[in-house]
Amino acid sequence: MSWLPLSFGFPAILWGLLALPVIWWLLRLTPPKPETEVFPPLKILARVLRREETPRQSPWWLTLLRLLMAALVVMALAEPVFNPREKLPAAGSGLALVVDNGWAASPDWERHVATAERLIDDAAASGQRVLLAFTAEKPNADIGPFDAKAARDKLRATKPRPIPTDRPSVYARVAAALDTMPGASIAVLADGLAAQGDDAAFGTLFSKGPASVIWAMPDRIATAGLTKAENQLDGFALTAVRPSSDATPRQVTAGAFDDKGRRIADAAITFGAGAAVGTGLMKVPFELRNDFAAIRIDGENHAGAVRVLDESSKRRRVGLISQAESDQAQPLLAPLYYIRRALSPFADLVEPQSRDIADAIPQLLEQKPAMIVMADIGNIPEPAHQKLVEWVNNGGLLVRFAGSRLAAAGNDDDLLPVRLRTGERSLGGAMSWTEPQPVTEFPKTGPFSDLAPPSEVTVSRQVLAEPTADLGERTWANLADGTPLVTGARREKGTVVLFHTAPEATWSNLPISGTFVEMLRRLVQMSRNQGSLAASAEGQVASLAPYRMIAADGTLVPPPADARPLTVGRGPVPVTIENPPGLYGSEDGVVAHNLLGADATLAPLARPRIAAPVTEMRYALNETHDLKGPLVAAALALMLLDTLAVFWLGGMFAGRGRRDAAARGAGAAVVLLAAGALFFASAPHARADDSKPGDDQAIEAVSKTRLAYVITGDASVDAISRAGLDGLSRFLVDKTALEPGKPAGVDIARDELAFYPLIYWPIDPKAAMPSQEAIARIDAYMQQGGTVLFDTRDQYAGGIDANSASPATQRLRDILANLNVPPLEPVPSDHVLTKSFYILPEFPGRFNGSPLWVEASLEAANPEHRPVRTGDGVTPIMITANDFAGAWAVDANGDPMFPTVPSDPMQRLYAYRVGVNIVMYMLTGNYKSDQVHVPALLERLGQ
Repeated sequence: MSWLPLSFGFPAILWGLLALPVIWWLLRLTPPKPETEVFPPLKILARVLRREETPRQSPWWLTLLRLLMAALVVMALAEPVFNPREKLPAAGSGLALVVDNGWAASPDWERHVATAERLIDDAAASGQRVLLAFTAEKPNADIGPFDAKAARDKLRATKPRPIPTDRPSVYARVAAALDTMPGASIAVLADGLAAQGDDAAFGTLFSKGPASVIWAMPDRIATAGLTKAENQLDGFALTAVRPSSDATPRQVTAGAFDDKGRRIADAAITFGAGAAVGTGLMKVPFELRNDFAAIRIDGENHAGAVRVLDESSKRRRVGLISQAESDQAQPLLAPLYYIRRALSPFADLVEPQSRDIADAIPQLLEQKPAMIVMADIGNIPEPAHQKLVEWVNNGGLLVRFAGSRLAAAGNDDDLLPVRLRTGERSLGGAMSWTEPQPVTEFPKTGPFSDLAPPSEVTVSRQVLAEPTADLGERTWANLADGTPLVTGARREKGTVVLFHTAPEATWSNLPISGTFVEMLRRLVQMSRNQGSLAASAEGQVASLAPYRMIAADGTLVPPPADARPLTVGRGPVPVTIENPPGLYGSEDGVVAHNLLGADATLAPLARPRIAAPVTEMRYALNETHDLKGPLVAAALALMLLDTLAVFWLGGMFAGRGRRDAAARGAGAAVVLLAAGALFFASAPHARADDSKPGDDQAIEAVSKTRLAYVITGDASVDAISRAGLDGLSRFLVDKTALEPGKPAGVDIARDELAFYPLIYWPIDPKAAMPSQEAIARIDAYMQQGGTVLFDTRDQYAGGIDANSASPATQRLRDILANLNVPPLEPVPSDHVLTKSFYILPEFPGRFNGSPLWVEASLEAANPEHRPVRTGDGVTPIMITANDFAGAWAVDANGDPMFPTVPSDPMQRLYAYRVGVNIVMYMLTGNYKSDQVHVPALLERLGQ
């Protein structure tokens, strides 16, 4: 029964309201109020015997109070619900619930979860089991069937992924599982975006003939995503896409951020009427554009609205040098003409003022180019030669073109990739038996491996390389007769490249072909990826470790446990669970792996034709409220007021007079209160207070040393904390005499904290702020000798649009603002923590960039009076951002659950040693600091 926005679970009980008139009639009759008489008693007795007592009418307000109390009880028994929802049909033998958890579901994920929970609750009420599948999970993920509790737990533990959905494979698994649940209902919770293969996927899913279908679509789908961000000549060109169904003109704002999360530029991206593609331009200086680390569309909280940038997105300076005088009358014959036209769209070209090579090279190097192109340069004077060699060895890219001067000059082993034969080779001349040679397939080991050989290009003149054993490895392009056209070689951190033909169209028609532009573009890209990524830049296959990933909501986070190295050099790599979008590499260099490709589109998902009955629903949070508890509480409150009124009417508060009637009324009220309390205790929301530990719990807690962690409420965070402390406990058993018990999860607002010497607190910015009472309990715990290890786990987790403090750090500041925190400092080099068990110069966890903060030592400038040398106290607080639990965490087989950043087995070993030192320091104090007093003690003893 539903009276919007109110409904009742048992509306028949409301017939009890008809008894209110009878109750009103009964409540009108009350005993008269006792009268106070003065002695003599005989006169009183005579009057009592003569008078006939008649009932008096109860006060109207008391009658109204009792009628209201009875009405509240009747309504509470009817189980009223505010804002009720309509129960969805769940016919058949079970429910197959398929949820999209790709990147497009991230902005509204809470509503997706709330809607799925309602469906699971309805299935549980019907006694049905649930198949639960997500379209952006691993192919072997368990899909059930589950009971209601297991389905809810799996739903709450699942988060949106920054990857596209894979409906075909997931729907096929669900269809196969439906063979065990014939005639089940199917609920599809879609993210609103179409994907390749949807038609076949839906055909497979609904092929089993479901009893009914529930279809949910969001009101608002991902409205804009970045597909291109190119550093062009006059600014940063941005390209964005939106759903093709959106035809209204629109403008969005995109912001550019540096590697520290500071916003340094803005641009408007405009979508015309009916246009699915919008463009914008960030007009900022060249130097500022090279500081861009990421670009994000404002207001779009999903991975598609973020584009991370690597070195290939930075515009580089390219220096040009030629010894030939420019001929204004014949510019097409100038050595640098075609080079300028090929490089100008994607590089900033600089040239020296002097034509003298001795002066031109230093002038060019002063402008700090990433790449230098030398067109037909012969001998280089020694001072300039030495400076150029140093520049190449430090990471520069030198590209040289052949010509008459280079052919006549001697070999330069430092600035040429191969040794050359003296003179030049002419093909197809009047005195030659050979013909001009075409270009053959590019070698797979070079940077041009993915280019198609130009069929229209021929070479008539070239300089030849001396045959050597490694000539094939250094060859990046060949002619049909096997002679090298382009060669390259490493020189320490840099690279030297030689085109064995001239840069103008006299020796070859290569400079006037489109392949020439692509070849120079690849070389410029090489100049942007020196150091650790040089191998991949040269076209070789390389495997790059995950560095910083884009989360589903668009923030930058540490690599998840299932992220794997990215293989570059074999063409485009799709975005998957193993290779989520983000940055791959290390601090020395990274490669960007973004979600949306240059040709990506956003098409809205259309509901397929379904033969079964279809119920459409909207995503919404659960706004229903059970009013049974509040109504019972109100009835008890009115019952208490009634009791006080009876006491008052009986003269209880007057301090004199007869109180028999009041006592009888009080006894009845106590009985009613007890009955009401029993009824209220049976309500679903009530529970006993178990905040005080029993004897058994206390004995178990103190029988063994146990490490504790704070329960944050996030199942994944708490699981990592538990696994981390379990891994540390195993390491303690292996390496020390300590055998700790199983780690304990504590609720700081309820559990007794004194049982644990150390409490690990992972700061989760999404968790609710602890109450003042809980913080006060932590403060008391720290003052009484306990230690709390706060871990923000956010060394690489700051959002790209964050300020100097990450969300976790800001939450920690809010917590510490209510605690009596002593002055803090990074662990000094002579602190006992550096030597309590292992000798440790630093304190890494899963990350290794944050210091470990402890209570500051007094008189730190005077080492002789530092408390870490003289006292036995232990710091009550430690703070880190290195994610200790992530480094310690092990699975059931004892294998690490998460990779370290960077991936280094020794870093994990050091992280375990850090944990051992911390535990030993907690348990033994700083007794080892007494060793510094040994010389003084021996002197006093006369030894």
